[in-house]
Order: sequence, then C-alpha cells, then structure tokens
Amino acid sequence: MELGLVGLGKMGGNMRERIRRAGHTVVGYDRNPDLADVHTLEELVGKLSGPRVVWVMVPAGAPTQSTIDELADLLEPGDVVVDGGNSRWTDDERHAEELAAKGIGFVDCGVSGGVWGLENGYALMYGGEAEHVEKVRPVFEALKPEGDFGAVHAGRVGAGHFAKMVHNGIEYAMMQAYAEGWELLEKVDSVTDVREVFRSWQEGTVIRSWLLDLAVNALDGDEHLDQLKGYAQDSGEGRWTVEAAIDNAVPLPAITASLFARFASRQEDSPQMKMIAALRNQFGGHAVEAK
Repeated sequence: MELGLVGLGKMGGNMRERIRRAGHTVVGYDRNPDLADVHTLEELVGKLSGPRVVWVMVPAGAPTQSTIDELADLLEPGDVVVDGGNSRWTDDERHAEELAAKGIGFVDCGVSGGVWGLENGYALMYGGEAEHVEKVRPVFEALKPEGDFGAVHAGRVGAGHFAKMVHNGIEYAMMQAYAEGWELLEKVDSVTDVREVFRSWQEGTVIRSWLLDLAVNALDGDEHLDQLKGYAQDSGEGRWTVEAAIDNAVPLPAITASLFARFASRQEDSPQMKMIAALRNQFGGHAVEAK
C-alpha cells in the first residue's frame, strides 16, 4: 500500500525504512529537507492515491495540531489520518471529531520500540473505528514485531495513546527500581563488581528484562556511570498517567514515586538518575547530560 509519513526523526525515519522493507511505498515529509522525499504536505498528499493514509510522527501538542489542521484541508472524504506520536488521549478525541466533520477517519497509535524498532519491530497500541483501523492494517503488520503479539486494537479513539501512556508509567517505575538497586549495590563496600551482579541477573531471575539488558549495556560503556550527570527528563506521559489515576481514584504509588524521583533529580546530582538517564538513552536515544 501507499503511506504518507510526516516526521522523519529518530522514530519516523526508522519506521519509514521498516515499512519500505515490507514492500510498501512511503512518501515522507519532514521540515528538514535532507530527510524528506517531498517539500510540502500538499506535495505529499498529491503523490498518494485515494483513499489515502497519512501517518503523523511529530511532537505532541501544537506541532501535531497544526499538522492535522493542514491535512484536514488537503485530504478528502474516505482518507485516514494516524497520529503515531505521544499525544494525550484527550487530544485524540478532538482530532477525530474535527476530521470526521470532513469525512476523514482518525486512528491514534501509541508506538514503543525506540531506536531499536527498525530491526526488532515496534509495539503498537491503536484506537479508532474498525473501518479506519483496517485501512491502516498493512502498515501495522509491517511495523510490529514478528509473531502473534506486539500489536493491539485497544479500543475506541484515544485508547491507543491511553494504553501507551500507562505503558510509559510502568516503564518509569521499572527503571526507578533498577536505579535504586544499582545505587545501593554501588554504595556498600562488600559488593566489588556491581556491573557483573547486574549481568548475572540477565538469566534465570524473575527480574530479567530488556531494561535490565540495556542497563548492562550502559554499564559496559561506563561502568560506574561517572560520565553522566544525575538528571533525567520526563516525557509528560508519566505526569498524564498520575493525573489519570487521580481522576479515576486508582492508587499508583510506585509510578507516582518514580515520577517525583525524576523531579528530585533536577535539584541535585542523583546517582539513581544516572541509571535512569542511561536507560532512556539506551532504549530511546534520549539525550543525556554529561558531567
């Protein structure tokens, strides 16, 4: 099938390549002309045959809103827009309503896989009406990992990004647990090789995971994380998860504490946040701050 892809950064560029490897045609647009196949959204839409599918991979908020607004004026009834960025689920509901007024479908899709997705595939959580999802399904199949799992129609519009938000909240808590354990091991005199302790956990333990593998990768590159500053950003989805928990009276003590720990990292050079920063860099290519 043909796909228009808007946003060719760390995620979008690799997604374009993976979709093309599956035999589909991708027309990509990015504000950076060195990355783009076309120079404007109008040119992108003009190169696609109807009914069109255009996938948006730009930052949440105003950039996504302006892109969808422009596409709404360029696309035709029967076309579908997919928001694959990290938008808040409440924005999805508004976007779907605005596009539906012009006969254009909308699907929201949470995407996980970071810089490793090109080779390993991307976990996909999408929401929207079944008829709109079906128009995008060949792209979902191209992007997902091999096997029976890794993609889910989570529910109606907004469900995809809500599921991805909760996924990221869980990720916050898991990274915090590894970071706290690492700091305690580093602190005591009796443990003389913390990196190899972490490595030993990769097989046969109940806490083995891809995040643990990435922690070992980070420690192989910088055994005591001396090169990093103990500062970790938050993407916003951790905050949204906690806010949703408050709205629904669901207790999330671990996720909430992990979010507050990131806030604490901005007040001092936290050893735990060195590990959080290292893990975020490992799985997502997120920027780190050197000492």
